[in-house]
Amino acid sequence: MVNATVDIFIQFFLMIVLAAGMFVAMLWIVHRLMPTSRNPNKGIPYECGVLPSSDARMPYNVHYYLVAVLFVLFDLEAVFMYPWAVALRTLGTVAFVDMIVFMVILLVGFVYAWKKGVLSWE
Repeated sequence: MVNATVDIFIQFFLMIVLAAGMFVAMLWIVHRLMPTSRNPNKGIPYECGVLPSSDARMPYNVHYYLVAVLFVLFDLEAVFMYPWAVALRTLGTVAFVDMIVFMVILLVGFVYAWKKGVLSWE
């Protein structure tokens, strides 16, 4: 019993050592084989020859995020509607009413976003 437990720990330790050794070996191989250049322009964000005119980490308008969230919301609505439409005859009236309630809730959210001006581009 004790021998089997010690054997499992030895195998686990060897697996960890082997994984760490492979990790270090791959990092060393990549470091040795990677291409290097003496051109100082290789370090800039764009290698096309155009110098950047501003900081690459400038803030984005929150409007893009709101549109992305609304897209995901209505995309999920379509994903839920396809299987519902296929199985509607077997699900019955309760499923029909549930989908109408689901669509009304999404419609209320859409109207709210519309009234808040999320969908208007400036």
